[in-house]
Amino acid sequence: MSSNSIEVKIENNVAWIALNRPEVFNSFNREMALSLQDTLDNCAADSNVRAIVLTGNGKAFCAGQDLKEVTTPEINPGFRRILEEHYNPIIQKIRNIEKPIVAAVNGVAAGAGANIALACDIVVAVESASFIQAFSKIGLVPDSAGTFFLPRLIGFQKASALMMLGDKVSAEEGVNLGMIYKVFAADSFEAEVKKVAENLAQMPTKALGLTKRLLNQSMTNSLEEQLALESDLQIEASSSYDYNEGVTAFVEKRVPEFKGN
Repeated sequence: MSSNSIEVKIENNVAWIALNRPEVFNSFNREMALSLQDTLDNCAADSNVRAIVLTGNGKAFCAGQDLKEVTTPEINPGFRRILEEHYNPIIQKIRNIEKPIVAAVNGVAAGAGANIALACDIVVAVESASFIQAFSKIGLVPDSAGTFFLPRLIGFQKASALMMLGDKVSAEEGVNLGMIYKVFAADSFEAEVKKVAENLAQMPTKALGLTKRLLNQSMTNSLEEQLALESDLQIEASSSYDYNEGVTAFVEKRVPEFKGN
């Protein structure tokens, strides 16, 4: 589950995935993109993994695409392959894995790096982190589902301005905009992320996965379709071990021991 460009460890039912190209601010090349996809697939299939944290090693979360790769003819995959084989599958896997995924933004998140973070279920950041829709600075359009998620998170007008102007958004401003969940001080960042992730891993993760499916479908469903899906998935959730354990623990006035099924 690891490669030179991706580091993975599993502790207390949490998979910690770290982008590991710190010398280039964790910018993506083909090897790292494909390795991240494999890692996400492995985490999805591993029943011991009940929550996932995505972060970066070094000073940055992710600076987006490694421009050296796209400006070196011998290794340049071309933008169609980069999008269709690198970034689009990463976004789809993040959204389709029915386990909670936390983006722990430890530094700058730019371009595709910012949008990969925003595709996660919960985004937390260190107080010194920043988010930049950097595409317009080099004559490109936003990708990695940025044009899908960012307007839904902060509104059309603000998203349009950030994408066209390429303004840097501080972590604190990101919270105020509703773009991310919380900001933590540098000296407590790792401990706070661990607290969030391990709390998720101890929760009824079957229900969290179904909630994620509902949120995904809410992006395109009509009200009637969403109500019907809520009914179907509530029936599925109510037949789970975790529901029975949660209700029993409530009646018995004890802490529930969820298993994620």
